[in-house]
Amino acid sequence: MVDEHRGLVRVEKSAKRVRAFLGGEAIFDTIHPRLVWEVPSYPAYYIPEADVRTELLAPSDTVDRSPSRGNARYFHVKGGDRTAEDAAWQYPDSPIEELRGLIRFQWDAMDHWFEEDEEVIVHPRSPHARVDILASSRHVEVFLGDVKVADSHQPRILFETGLPPRYYVPLTDVRMDLLVPSEKTTRCPYKGTANYWSVRVGGDVVQDIVWTYRSPLPESQKIAGLVCFYNERVDLSVDGVSQERPRTKFS
Repeated sequence: MVDEHRGLVRVEKSAKRVRAFLGGEAIFDTIHPRLVWEVPSYPAYYIPEADVRTELLAPSDTVDRSPSRGNARYFHVKGGDRTAEDAAWQYPDSPIEELRGLIRFQWDAMDHWFEEDEEVIVHPRSPHARVDILASSRHVEVFLGDVKVADSHQPRILFETGLPPRYYVPLTDVRMDLLVPSEKTTRCPYKGTANYWSVRVGGDVVQDIVWTYRSPLPESQKIAGLVCFYNERVDLSVDGVSQERPRTKFS
């Protein structure tokens, strides 16, 4: 596998078959995608132009410039009776030679993305990211101020590349009387769709600090129905030792 580095952008070849659909039509189908890290935390797919149904692309008047990738030329994408405006772009004269014959598609403008025959959500799964979920008997306590909101001897600890350990505990080990249902949901390409609660302590409500994956993706089934608190926003004790609050984008 060959990498090309230019400034903050990294390009890797992938061996996966990748497809995206809009309005019931396959917009592209490739076995030669490129993974491009435009930001450090996760990659985007760039697709060889030869594998794109370019008759479904219409040039747009939108222009943009990236300091690292160069001038972008945009396209509207038509699939079935749907049109996604400015949903694809390319850098035909990019200083990063690897990008010049590729087309980038806006992830959430497409209806469905597939790696091989499995649907993928949010963004491509990075080959350099790993999620391990381990059963544990460590004693986990969660506090908001002076109020203990969870106490468990049967956590499952989720270790994910680039993030602090997450302690998932049974709902029955949580003060359910303090939980306030939230409308918030988030999605993760490794775990699935999370539903949230806020926590009411005294007269205060701390928003959206508890979540669960009711129906996680197959590789994360071990956390199905368990709940987790943001380490960054609660006081956490493990085996009687207070844990320092980590500083992440969720702080």
